[in-house]
Amino acid sequence: MEPTPEIRRLMDVMPASGRMHTKIVSKSEQPWVIAAPFPLPWKPERTVLINFDLWRRLPRPQRDLVILRTVSWLGAIRWFQPGLFQGLAVVGLMGGVAEALQGDALGLVMATGLTTIAGLQIWRSSRSCALELEADAVALRVAQRRSYTEAEAAAHLLAEIAAVAQIEGRSALNFTELIRCQNLRAIAGLSPVEVPETIRRE
Repeated sequence: MEPTPEIRRLMDVMPASGRMHTKIVSKSEQPWVIAAPFPLPWKPERTVLINFDLWRRLPRPQRDLVILRTVSWLGAIRWFQPGLFQGLAVVGLMGGVAEALQGDALGLVMATGLTTIAGLQIWRSSRSCALELEADAVALRVAQRRSYTEAEAAAHLLAEIAAVAQIEGRSALNFTELIRCQNLRAIAGLSPVEVPETIRRE
């Protein structure tokens, strides 16, 4: 598959907000079909890496849904949204600058530690079931503006999870993927069992 026309097509599939902040890069040497490095707060541009040799094995609807889902996940990671850990990160950073200017080594270590802990908590929350399910939900809403019904979009995203695992040579899905699959089955009308609220909030 020629990357350039497919990249243009995928940019058209994305919502306007994703198009403004996302850069798709061809990376044929990676073992994954698609990957999105964790976005850093000082880099406004979000990068999506695609191995187009593997990507072409997915049907177009699955490619549409996985790019929408990846962009939705990137957009759901908010470093500067008001919250406990974002506040601690800012306090730690400001404290670190103040302690560095005063030459207080102990204060600098404590402020840096606080910032690191808060940053790790933000990173951990980006891998939570709640955020993963939110990214799926946003992708399904955008897909409905791209001529898919909610059930069709959920079925394509569900099929994509299994297809990508097979293409990448993974014998089993991880816990989060299994939760996502169950949720998508319920949305697609393939299962009456929904994901419990306790897991949705984790």
